[in-house]
Amino acid sequence: MAFFFHWPLSELQAMHLHELMAWRERAVAIHNQINAPEK
Repeated sequence: MAFFFHWPLSELQAMHLHELMAWRERAVAIHNQINAPEK
């Protein structure tokens, strides 16, 4: 996620697990939307 959102490691280390998981879900959704096959 640090790579995806351009965050420093210190930002990730300061988050609680539920926050990390929520941001992970957002990253997955964005990735899937960007890389979805064209209809």
